[in-house]
Amino acid sequence: MALQQIVEQTVTGLGYDLVEIERTAGGLLRITIDRPWLPQTVGALHESVHVEDCEKVTRQLQFLLEVEAVDYKRLEVSSPGIDRPLRGERDFERFAGAVVDITLKAPMGSASQGQVNANRKKFRGTLERVSQAGQAPSWQIVWSDPLAVKPGQRVSKKRLPAPVHALGFLLDELREARLAPIVSFKGRGGAPQEEPGEATGEERTDGTGL
Repeated sequence: MALQQIVEQTVTGLGYDLVEIERTAGGLLRITIDRPWLPQTVGALHESVHVEDCEKVTRQLQFLLEVEAVDYKRLEVSSPGIDRPLRGERDFERFAGAVVDITLKAPMGSASQGQVNANRKKFRGTLERVSQAGQAPSWQIVWSDPLAVKPGQRVSKKRLPAPVHALGFLLDELREARLAPIVSFKGRGGAPQEEPGEATGEERTDGTGL
């Protein structure tokens, strides 16, 4: 059985979503999981993945990877970090309204119409869903590039704001899409907040276990 199939069946069978599989030259097999998301939960508080969740998935994967004779030196199961990858329509629906980083497969070229560099492929902006009558829903990001200010130059309060740009795209035009790694400090001074990506379960083949 292929590694992707083993991991995906195990993770979903335990009630989680598979976010990403990474293999490194050093033998590390890193699995990123998240809790399932349903469209009706938009706006609701999303429960994070905890250490116990990662340990449960680690134990099950350890057993199945051994049965399937998958070669690896260390297994790490963790929750997504602040730069969580977006894969597929479901992830885009889930994170609509968030600031994302996208990389196009090909430069903008003539489609840039002189508004941005024709060779540009990377963009950061707010993710929005676009729906037009008679057409399949698509996506866009909206952003404004800050106006250049010379060192020591005073900025007038009457200065016009930077122009707003919108880039529409289809998912198959993307090479990569991730949540922008922006850290918010709004929680400081109040209740402690869990940092994304802290939940981790690890297993090593040298016998050290979890």
